[in-house]
Amino acid sequence: MALLSHLHRFNQRHPWSHNDHYGPWVADCVAASGARNVLDVGCGTGNLAALLRHRAATVTGLEPDLATARAAAERFTDDPAVTIVQANFADRDRQRHWDAITLVAVLHHLPLVPTLRELRGCLTPGGRLVVVGCYREAGPTDLLATLPAALANPVMGLAKHPARAAALPLHMTAPTTDPQETLGDIRAAAAQELPGARIHRRLFWRYALVYDAQS
Repeated sequence: MALLSHLHRFNQRHPWSHNDHYGPWVADCVAASGARNVLDVGCGTGNLAALLRHRAATVTGLEPDLATARAAAERFTDDPAVTIVQANFADRDRQRHWDAITLVAVLHHLPLVPTLRELRGCLTPGGRLVVVGCYREAGPTDLLATLPAALANPVMGLAKHPARAAALPLHMTAPTTDPQETLGDIRAAAAQELPGARIHRRLFWRYALVYDAQS
């Protein structure tokens, strides 16, 4: 417990975003699909939207937190290709469909099965869904996966943020919640709602899901 407490304090002094770490991979997945119009659900301050902007014609970001949405909107004030909407996924424009949809550390905030079903329905024919998500750890396999992440985390923090931080950066201050579903639960839900989806465990307490809608 003392070691875990020490690691936590160290990580707070050298913060870095596990979510941003996967941003380039998400953008590459979107670009590989040939998507032109992309929806980023839970866009935060717009770090992923900025990457997607160079890979697609338009990017729409949904962000429910008011302060975070304002920060993202100000960031793209002069870019007509990026639209930030202060809204939940449930409040999206239901008349629109997108060539690609991205969610990074967002899906566990939403009801899993209905959301996967709705995401599938939001895609254009041949569209791609890319998810980087969080899961609830359960069992020895998850424990084994945690060990390399726990050891690598402070090393990454020191490399990315060598100076001690007085506070977390804005993009790491949006409200969060703990995931309730295990990776097994997520695999089962995806098999039901997203046939053919590829799911892989990733480092830093994340999994990746890629689903291509039928053309």
